[in-house]
Amino acid sequence: MEVASTSSMRNTHFDEQFEALPLPEVRKLQDSLWASQWDYLRSMSPFYREKFSHRIDREITLDSLQELPFTEKDELRISQENASPFGDYATCSEEGITRLHRTSGTTGRPLILANSARDAQRIAQVGARSMWAAGLRPADRVVHCLNYCMWTGGFTDHTILEATGATVIPFGVGNTRLLIDSIVNLGINAISCTPSYPGLIEQILRETSDLHPRDLKLRLGLFGGEAGLDNLDLRRAMEEKWGFKVRNANFGLSEVLSILGGQTDWTHDLLFHAGDVVFAEVIDPETLQRLPIAEGTQGELVCTHLQKECQPLVRYRTRDVVTVTGTDPGPDGRTAWRFRVTGRTDDMFNVRGINIFPSAVRVAVESLPQFSSGIFRIVLKGDGPYDRITLSVEAAQGLPANYWPNAASEIERAIRERVGSTALVTMVPFEHFPRTEGKTRWIDKEPQ
Repeated sequence: MEVASTSSMRNTHFDEQFEALPLPEVRKLQDSLWASQWDYLRSMSPFYREKFSHRIDREITLDSLQELPFTEKDELRISQENASPFGDYATCSEEGITRLHRTSGTTGRPLILANSARDAQRIAQVGARSMWAAGLRPADRVVHCLNYCMWTGGFTDHTILEATGATVIPFGVGNTRLLIDSIVNLGINAISCTPSYPGLIEQILRETSDLHPRDLKLRLGLFGGEAGLDNLDLRRAMEEKWGFKVRNANFGLSEVLSILGGQTDWTHDLLFHAGDVVFAEVIDPETLQRLPIAEGTQGELVCTHLQKECQPLVRYRTRDVVTVTGTDPGPDGRTAWRFRVTGRTDDMFNVRGINIFPSAVRVAVESLPQFSSGIFRIVLKGDGPYDRITLSVEAAQGLPANYWPNAASEIERAIRERVGSTALVTMVPFEHFPRTEGKTRWIDKEPQ
C-alpha cells in the first residue's frame, strides 16, 4: 500500500503533486484519463455496451458525457441478480479481483463490490488525502471503530488510515468498555467512527467509571457515515466536551469510492479530494440537466470513474444533494472545490409541497441542546404526502419533565424556521433511543 512520501510528511499535503494542481491542469488530466477509461469500458463492459449501444462507437468527452443516460443503483442490483455475484458491469476477470466488499444495504438489497489491487491502491491514496487534510499524521495512534464485516468503512478505511503512516488500532464495533480501556492504556490520541458513537462512549463512561470524555485525551475525531457535522453548534459542543478537533473526514459511497471528500482546518466544508479518480457532475434533480460547479450551485452529485478496473460506473446517481461552496484555492494551496451535503433525494419526503430532508430536521433539533440530546426519530405513516413533520425527540440530560411541553414548542418553532414546515414534537426521556456504534436511523416508517 502506498504511504506518504518523506517530502509530503513535511508538508501540508499528503499528495502535493495533485492536491495543489491548478484546476485547468486538473481538467486536462481528467480528459486524458477519461479517454483511456472510455476505451476500456467499450471493450470490457457488457453492461455499458448494451446501455450505450447507440453511442458506443462514438468518442465521448467529459463535455459530451451529459448526452449519456444515468446509471441507477437499481440497475446494478438487477445486473447482479442476472449475473451473480458481480454483475455484467464488472470488467475484470476473477483473477484480477483481490478484494470483495458489500454495501450496507440501508437503501435496498446490498451490492457486492469487487476491487482489483490497483483499485484498492487508488482508494487508499485518495482517502489518505482526506485523512491527512483532517490532521492525521504518522506520529498518531488512531483507533478505527467502524464495522469490519464486509462494509468498506471497516477494512478499506483501515487501509486508508494506514496509508497516512499513522498507527492504526483495528477495533471495530462493540465492547465499548474495552475500547475505553484501550484508548487509555495504549495512548491512543485519535478516533475514527460515526459522529453519534461518542454519545455511547460518554454513556459507558458515566455508567462504569469516574472518567470524563476529556480524560481520554483524544486530540482528533475523524467522523463519517452520518449527516449533522455541518451544525456548528454540535461541533463546538463536541469539541468542548471531548477536547478533540472534529473533522468530517469521510464522505463517500462504497460503490464509487470509499472517501471522496473531507474537511481540513480552515473550512467546515468538504473538499472534493478525488478529482483524478472520479469525475463529478452536479445535476438539477428535477430537470436532470448538468449544472456548473460554481459557488452556490445546489443539486444531486453524479459520479463517473476516471480510473477503475473492476465495476467502473458512468454517470452514477449518488442521490446525495450537495451545495457547492467554493472553487477558489484554499489558503493551504489545495485546489479541490468545496461543498456541503444538504440531503438525499431518496430519503426526502414531502410536507404540503415542501421537500424535507432529515438532515435539515437534525440541524434544527441540534440547535437547541438545552432542550434535547439531539437524538430523534421522524415517524412517517403511509406513503405521503404528509401534513406535518411528526417526530419523537429525546429530552436533554437532566431536563425536568415539567419543562418538556416548552421544549417541544421551541423545537417545533426551530423546525418551522429552519425547515419551513410545521412539526408535531413528542418529547421522550433522555437515552430513550439506543446509542449505536454504526449509522443512526432517523426515520421510522409505519403503515397507514
